[in-house]
Amino acid sequence: MPGAEVDSTRAWRSVAATFVSSAVTLGIAYSFSAFFQAMATEFGTTSGRTAVLFAVTTCTFFFLGLLTGRAVDRFGPRPLLLVAAVSLLGGLVATSAVGSLTVGYVTYGAGVGIAAACGYVPMVAVVGGWFVRRRAAAVGLAVAGIGVGTLVASPLSARLIEAYGWRDTYRILGVGGAVLLLGCTLLIERPQAGSGSNRPRFTDAIASPVFRRLHLSACAFTIALFVPFVFVTQDAKAQGVPAVQAALLVGLLGGASVIARVVFGSLTTRVGSFRLYRMCLAGHGFTFVLWLVAGSSFGLRILFVVLLGIGYGGFVALSPVVLADRLGVEGLGSILGLFYTASGVGGLLGPPIAGIVIDATGTYRWAIVACVVFGIASRGLLVGLPTTPAGRLEPEPSRTA
Repeated sequence: MPGAEVDSTRAWRSVAATFVSSAVTLGIAYSFSAFFQAMATEFGTTSGRTAVLFAVTTCTFFFLGLLTGRAVDRFGPRPLLLVAAVSLLGGLVATSAVGSLTVGYVTYGAGVGIAAACGYVPMVAVVGGWFVRRRAAAVGLAVAGIGVGTLVASPLSARLIEAYGWRDTYRILGVGGAVLLLGCTLLIERPQAGSGSNRPRFTDAIASPVFRRLHLSACAFTIALFVPFVFVTQDAKAQGVPAVQAALLVGLLGGASVIARVVFGSLTTRVGSFRLYRMCLAGHGFTFVLWLVAGSSFGLRILFVVLLGIGYGGFVALSPVVLADRLGVEGLGSILGLFYTASGVGGLLGPPIAGIVIDATGTYRWAIVACVVFGIASRGLLVGLPTTPAGRLEPEPSRTA
């Protein structure tokens, strides 16, 4: 809204709305592991085919971020949240009635995918445009909604499935989620002119070698990251862990990410955004070693998801700040939309390929080994990027000329 001041009470209302919209859309999307076994059993599908449902959804919402990030720069956040509410309700209700998993690829993938594309990527850009002094902390708090949503939605879904079945659970989540998203439209507003530029920044980002390296690193990071979102629960069940307790693993992953998003966001002024970002990626691959050696230990799996959640939370909270440091906040929605296609690639490739490997070998071991390799590669790709003494990425030369 013209004349609205950055870092104001109005700005913090947008943080609250983004927190809730992220919690609803991505919390539901990332709770898929709770539905995995029930749907695979009913439709008689393999791990690889069932994982495609999650892959289609993540690919849809991250690639659609190209459009919704641009749309929020032009039209503001409220129309997008309305689309998110309608899409989430329609997609989940339609999925609850499907007779085959193939139809579910369309109903769930499109419904939840569009809802997440409208309720997450552009809303983060809105928050970034509302703040100057407290941008890192505000973004960290806003995206903490993803962790809270995952922490709540995964075990809640498992309990609802036990009580009502997976079809009715999707109906319940669809109605409840749509109501919450409609409520968010009352809180959020378009930020000041500047971050809401009508000029798309796709060309600027693609022309930047640093952006391209960050994008490739994020691809490697998320190829590994999304595998446990689908399979850590199934692995625990295979070791005899009860369904609700096993679903708690994904919830703990999300819960641990909440702490990281808030803490890392508040540390950027002292440590530096890019220095913290590299730290998050540095331990990513090695964290998977805990899963690799867990055996029958539920405790090691808990340690694995907690440490993974910390690194994941830092990655999510710091990515918008790192990109803004390098490319500025003008047209940030389009820049974030392009960057998050990396996560779309990760979601599209990671879980289905892992499922195929698991089906072929009868073990989770080799899929986890691949995650170790991709995790290490994600950090290696950041070596040599230009950094200021304060631990931030240097601005693009064209911005400092």
